[in-house]
Amino acid sequence: MARAGSGRAGGSRRGRGQRRPPTWEISDSDTEGPAGAEAATRVRDPAEELREAAEVLRRLRPEQAVRRLVVLMDPAILEDAGADILMEALDALGCEYRVEPQRPARSLRWSRVKPDPCPLSVPPELWAVDEQDVLLLLEPEEFLQGVVQLTQIRGPTCSVPWITPESPACLHLAVIGLEAYLWSRQPSTQETRQPGCPAVAQAEVAVGWPEVEEALVLLQLWANVDVLLVATWQELSQHVCAFTRALAQRPFKQSRESGAFSFCTAGRWAAGEQVKRDGTGLRGAWWRQIRQFNRVSAAVADAVVAAFPSPRLLQQAYVACGTEQERLALLADLPVKMGEGVRLRRVGPDLSRRICLFLTTTNPDLLLDLGS
Repeated sequence: MARAGSGRAGGSRRGRGQRRPPTWEISDSDTEGPAGAEAATRVRDPAEELREAAEVLRRLRPEQAVRRLVVLMDPAILEDAGADILMEALDALGCEYRVEPQRPARSLRWSRVKPDPCPLSVPPELWAVDEQDVLLLLEPEEFLQGVVQLTQIRGPTCSVPWITPESPACLHLAVIGLEAYLWSRQPSTQETRQPGCPAVAQAEVAVGWPEVEEALVLLQLWANVDVLLVATWQELSQHVCAFTRALAQRPFKQSRESGAFSFCTAGRWAAGEQVKRDGTGLRGAWWRQIRQFNRVSAAVADAVVAAFPSPRLLQQAYVACGTEQERLALLADLPVKMGEGVRLRRVGPDLSRRICLFLTTTNPDLLLDLGS
């Protein structure tokens, strides 16, 4: 620290009985040294961490996250009069939409607005800037042309329509009014018998619901593409809003599922066990972890936890064993307390083996339960 206005040691007065108000300037060196390092490594206040976690959860909740989704709409969609219904539905949902050119044309894409500042406690992948899902709107004629290509042109040279191999997007198709279009295209007897009918028209006439259903199966199996068949723009708008809400819930669900151990949570929910900072509740979490094994009752978990109150103590016991067989059978003879008049039971070799492998194996693909 350096005091401003002190030309030499002791400073000077500007008048008798009057002192210059002390003002202070921070030099660059004040943030260096042990004091600065100590401040930089200072432990954060637990209350501050809780407030930040609560704010993160608030931002991730669907009602808040839907406001961070933007529906990007191709201008070609606005050429249809029913597009007003879609935009009114998005307004009612509280989701922003923008009209921007998209590839392919007549498609919808979703973009997620990254919060500023982005919470450090949330993995960056939860705030993906752009979603990979694309909804492509097709006219009935265009969709039926693709149906002909899928159902009549078989073999390895047949490519799936509307899909470019280099595109990483997850494609969804939507066709409005296909059923009404097929009914209107049903030919009369005289038209079907005319020999001079063009090949394209004959192929278009030959397409009916059996061919459409076959094409839907092929699209699902070959390209993992689902097709939405709706009668009106109202139905399409309902689907787009439902899909938007699902995308808004995705980060919240991923944040809840990203916990490595669902049985050890910050609060009591979904059969979770509350664990405090002083370690209270860890034994209950260990008991619930034992219960997650197949065919393990509460009494059996009580027996294991009573003998080894923590997984660390059980691991130390495994290290002390001389042979692999001794480790696998370490818990087999532990008595299990049952009700009065019930024959004494033991943990058994199967569960003993599974718990041993669970705590000692280095193979992530090892099958613990041979009975599954």
